[in-house]
Amino acid sequence: MKLVLAPMEGVVDFKMRELLTDIGGFDLCVTEFIRVVDLTLPRRVFMRYCPELFNNGKTRAGTPVRIQLLGQVPHVLAANARKAVKLGSHGVDLNFGCPAKTVNKSKGGAVLLKEPEQMYQIIKAVREAVPAEQEVSAKIRLGFDDDTNSGEIVDAVQQAGASSLAIHARTKKDGYRPPAYWEKIPPLLNRLSIPVVANGEIWQVEDAFRCQQQSQCTDLMLGRGALAMPDLAAKIKAKVNHTEYSELSWGNVVYHIINSSMHQDENTSEKYFSARTKQWLGYLKRQYPGAHTVFDEIKTLKSKNDVVGVLKKYATTPVIDSNHNTTGK
Repeated sequence: MKLVLAPMEGVVDFKMRELLTDIGGFDLCVTEFIRVVDLTLPRRVFMRYCPELFNNGKTRAGTPVRIQLLGQVPHVLAANARKAVKLGSHGVDLNFGCPAKTVNKSKGGAVLLKEPEQMYQIIKAVREAVPAEQEVSAKIRLGFDDDTNSGEIVDAVQQAGASSLAIHARTKKDGYRPPAYWEKIPPLLNRLSIPVVANGEIWQVEDAFRCQQQSQCTDLMLGRGALAMPDLAAKIKAKVNHTEYSELSWGNVVYHIINSSMHQDENTSEKYFSARTKQWLGYLKRQYPGAHTVFDEIKTLKSKNDVVGVLKKYATTPVIDSNHNTTGK
């Protein structure tokens, strides 16, 4: 089983990728999308979105990172894809799944699901621009308003030469409302010979195996579930490999927040640390009752030191195992 950390705009940035891959279980990360309009972007833009390029395109824990591009002009996307892999990205991912209205209005993301021919032209141009040994992956939803053209969409992806495909098992219209329609993926697999990664509504270990069964996909992509349970990928892998795993306690999770680069980076602003901590606690509330208590204590705080002072009251140090992954006490 291959587990991929999903690209989540405004949430899974470099700092979050570093934190989650330090905990372990992920085989690949995909960056937040880099918006491409009509120019080949300068090096500094790629480095800002993907600081892992300074480390051979890998996180601190050694997990490969793939840059995701979003746009509509094939030759411009191709030029930026070529530059991304030259800078060290482990392949290139193309975004055809973002449901945000602001993105769709500028003809990016999920709105392109209405135009499989345009998707084909984009993927084909990128595939021809990127060295054969580098993967060109695509991320889609089942459709825009409905899934009536899902077969045409996946045909375009494969015929254009994509290396693999991630399917978020909902339409753009569905947004993030449960459920995810994993059972709608198998009919699409019959049209595909490339690897397919299933995505959507994987919150628990049991969800991962139900998703595998219903989607008939071995590989999975984790998004909000990994934010709500930071060791979800590690727990899934332990189950697959029949190895022992001591899950992170709430105190261990708080420890990771304190010791993440969100806190350690001297350039991190007071506002950023406070806001990001509150944002993450919003996800953690789903799995950890203690997150409600911490959130209530810091919700009016803006100072990084004040926030960290509260966090330290609840933190406990996790154990580092022989593979350098963190586990609970």
